[in-house]
Amino acid sequence: MADMLVKLYTLPSAEVEIAAQEKQGIVIRRAIAPEKSSILAWVEEQFNTRWMSECDVSFKNSPPSCWIAVENQQILGFACYECTCKNFFGPIGIGETARGKKVGKALLLACLHDMRVQGYGYAVIGGASDGVADFYRKTVGATIIEDSSPGIYQGMLRG
Repeated sequence: MADMLVKLYTLPSAEVEIAAQEKQGIVIRRAIAPEKSSILAWVEEQFNTRWMSECDVSFKNSPPSCWIAVENQQILGFACYECTCKNFFGPIGIGETARGKKVGKALLLACLHDMRVQGYGYAVIGGASDGVADFYRKTVGATIIEDSSPGIYQGMLRG
C-alpha cells in the first residue's frame, strides 16, 4: 500500500460531480460540528475504529475537513483530509447502498478542491491499496510515490 501524489492545480471540476449527485437526490457537503457523533458512529459501524479515529480528528480542523454524502437525512459516505498528517487525503468510505453512483468521486473532488483552497499545490493520498490506487489514478491522475510503503503507518497499533 503505497502513498500517491495528486496535483491539485489540474483537478477535474468538483461542481460537475456535485451537481450530478444532486440530480440523484444526494447532497455532497462539508460536515458541521453538531453532526460529529452521528458521523463518527456511522464510520465506525460501516468501516472500522481506525477510520473513525481519523474522522474524529477532521472535526478539530477549522473548518472541519470532513465531507459527507447525504440522501434523505441518511449518510451514504464520507471523506476527510488532514487527519493523520498535514496535506494527506483520507480516509474515504462509501456505504454499500451508494457504491456505483460516483459518490466517492464527488467526495474525493470536494476534499481535494478544498485542500487547494487551503493553499496546497499537491496532496498525498496515504496507503492506497492496489484496487483503490486505480480509482485515484483514473479520477485525479494520482501517481505512486516510490518507496512510500508502509510510510506514515509503519508501526501503527492495529489492536
